[in-house]
Amino acid sequence: MAVLIAIEGIDGAGKGTQAGHLVTALRQQGYRVDSLQFPRYGATTFGHAIGDFLNGRFGALNEVHPLLAAVLYAGDRFESKSLLLQLMQDNDVVVLDRFVGSNLAHQASKLSGEDRSALIDWIENVEFGVFQLPRPNLTILIDMSSEMSRELVSRKGARDYTDREADLQEADLPYLERVRRCYLALSHSRLDWRTVHGLSEDGTLRTIGQISQEILGHATQLLSSASGKQ
Repeated sequence: MAVLIAIEGIDGAGKGTQAGHLVTALRQQGYRVDSLQFPRYGATTFGHAIGDFLNGRFGALNEVHPLLAAVLYAGDRFESKSLLLQLMQDNDVVVLDRFVGSNLAHQASKLSGEDRSALIDWIENVEFGVFQLPRPNLTILIDMSSEMSRELVSRKGARDYTDREADLQEADLPYLERVRRCYLALSHSRLDWRTVHGLSEDGTLRTIGQISQEILGHATQLLSSASGKQ
């Protein structure tokens, strides 16, 4: 089965761009690589429901319990499980633009203390235990400030799930910052996560190439290690 690499980060962090660059770079190294993006808004029943959720059909962010929201995202991946497993069977590497880490960070950011820890455990049990989704070998967090993220979201083109410039999550700057901090806490506490900074020390945006090279370095190190164990 393929090595599974997930790219994570708050909205506007550049996950899709970097996932695409990683696929290209690894193919140039001779690996068989494919990718998958979550949520799959137009492809699954749960994906359609996520689009409704992000467009406010079920209420504001604070009106939908995070456990219930988590079920939508987990369900989207469960519907996509056979496709994901087939991609893993056919390739050396599968790159994911968002995966379970997104559910953990976004939903857990709405709670604190023991309630947050309990929700993280619950989501992981549902996604990896009940639904038996494969665990990523490596999760790469692109850390981007919420202010810069909001600006980058405004530059996005049309999306297939919304006609708004920003969906419920993207439009809520304090929420994005809470998600960012939750992502960082997850990354700092897990050995299979790596953090790549989207901003330089002076606060300026790093180039796509600089970020891509750092991500490629983490991926190459993983693949070299995996090859050495075979």
